[in-house]
Amino acid sequence: MDQDGAFAPTLTTARRVRPEHLGSAAFRRDHRVRYAYVAGSMFKATASQDMVVRMARAGLLAYFGTGGLRPERVESVIRALDATLGADRSYGMNLLSSPGSPRKEEDLVDLLLARRVRRVEAAAFIRMSPALVRYRITGLTRTPDGRVHIPHKVLGKVSRPETAEAYLSPPPEGVVRDLLRAGRVTAEEAELAARVPMADDLCVEADSGGHTDQRPLITLLPDMAALRDRVAAERFAGAAAVRVGVAGGIGTPEAVAAAFMLNADFVLTGSINQCTVEAGTSDAAKDMLQQAGVQDTAIVPAGDMLEIGAKAQVLRKGLLFPTRANKLYELTLRLNSLDELDDRTARQIQDKYFHRTFDEVWHETAEHLARTDPDQLAAAERDPKLRMILTFKWYFVHSARLAMSGAPEQRVDYQIPCGPSLGALNSLLRGTPRENWRARHVDDLAELLMDGAARLWQRRLEETAARHHDAVPEGTIL
Repeated sequence: MDQDGAFAPTLTTARRVRPEHLGSAAFRRDHRVRYAYVAGSMFKATASQDMVVRMARAGLLAYFGTGGLRPERVESVIRALDATLGADRSYGMNLLSSPGSPRKEEDLVDLLLARRVRRVEAAAFIRMSPALVRYRITGLTRTPDGRVHIPHKVLGKVSRPETAEAYLSPPPEGVVRDLLRAGRVTAEEAELAARVPMADDLCVEADSGGHTDQRPLITLLPDMAALRDRVAAERFAGAAAVRVGVAGGIGTPEAVAAAFMLNADFVLTGSINQCTVEAGTSDAAKDMLQQAGVQDTAIVPAGDMLEIGAKAQVLRKGLLFPTRANKLYELTLRLNSLDELDDRTARQIQDKYFHRTFDEVWHETAEHLARTDPDQLAAAERDPKLRMILTFKWYFVHSARLAMSGAPEQRVDYQIPCGPSLGALNSLLRGTPRENWRARHVDDLAELLMDGAARLWQRRLEETAARHHDAVPEGTIL
C-alpha cells in the first residue's frame, strides 16, 4: 500500500490487481466512488444530465458541463439530479472562468451554494477569482479534533505550474479580506481559509480536446507532482493532501495504465465520452467522431479567448472549420477593423463562413451583449478592432451550435472539440460490438479502460516476476 492506501504492487505480490486498486484510495474515499476515474465536464451540456446520472448510478464521478448555459438551465439540471440521485450522491458541476464577465461566475456560485452542490470542476482559471474562492471557503468549520472541515470540493484543471501553485496554496489573502469586508464570507471562514488549499484535486491537462497547451503527459504529470511536493515542503504543508491526476490522451487501457504508472492519483476522460449515447451533442457529430483516427485533429484558436491567442483542439476530418478558424485569427492579428478587409476576403467570409452579412452578425452579437455585457458592447462601439474580433467570435459560437444541433446545412463548419484519445479508442473498438457509438455508454467505457489497465498491470507484474526469477542464478536462496 502507498501512504494513503492506494495499491502499490511489488514483484512478490500475490494480490490480484483490480480496477479499484489503481490510483488514490483517498480519492475514492472522499468522493465515495469505486474507481479513481472521472468523466470530465464538456461545454454546453455535452457532458449531459444523462451522463452524470449514468456515472453516478455506476458508483463513478462525473461533472455536468455548465459552460455556455443560462443559470436557470443549470438550476433545473441540479434539481433534476437531486431528485433522481439524491442530494448526497457523488456528482459535480463545471465552474468555468469568465475573466471578461465575472458576474457569470458570481451568479453560478450563488446558485451552486444555494443548491448545496458539493463539487466543482474549475476550468480555465489563471488566477483564483473571488467567486471561486467564495465557493471554496464558504462553510469552513473547525472539527472537534482541531482540523478544518471543507464542505465544498474543488477539482482544478491546470496545464501550467503557476496556476497549479495557486490551487496548491491557500486562497489569496487579499481576495479573502475583500470577501469578508463585503460580507460574502464569515469571520470564521476567512480565518480558516489560511489553513486549506484551493483544491482537493489537481487535474493536469496534457494533450486534451478543447482548450489545450498540448503538453506531453509523460513530462507534465511528474513535474506537477514534484511541484505539489515542493510547495508542501517549502511553503504550505496542506498542499501534500492535494491529489494530482491527469487528463488528455486518456482513451485506451494502455494510456490509463501509463498514467497510474506515473503515479497519477486519478484519470479524467473527456473526448471519448462525446461519442457515447449519453453525450449531449448531435447524432451527426457523433457519427463524425466515430470515424476519427489519432491523426484527425487540428489546433485552432479558442473562440472564447480569441484576443489572447489561446488554443483549442478540434476534429479535422471532413471539416473546413479548422482552416477557417485559423484564417479569422490571422486576420485579427493583421487588421484593425473590418473596413481593412479586401473585397474578395470580405465576400468569402460573409458568403462561405457566415452565410450572412457582417451587419447581420453584428446585430445578433449586439443584442446578446446588451443583455449580458453592456460594458463590452459600449467598448466595441468605440473600438473598431474589438468590434471586428467580436464579429469573428460569432463564427466560433455559431460553429459550435451547428455541431450541437446537427444542422445539415454548413456541416463543414461544425466545431467539435476532440483530442487524439478518441481516435485511439475508435481503433481499439473497431470490429467489436462497441464500434458504433450507439452501443457505447459512458460507464461501460470507464469499466473497459480501468479493467483493461488493471489487467495490463497484472500481466506486466507477472512477466517481470518471471524474468526476475529466470535471472536468479541456480542455487541462490531467495
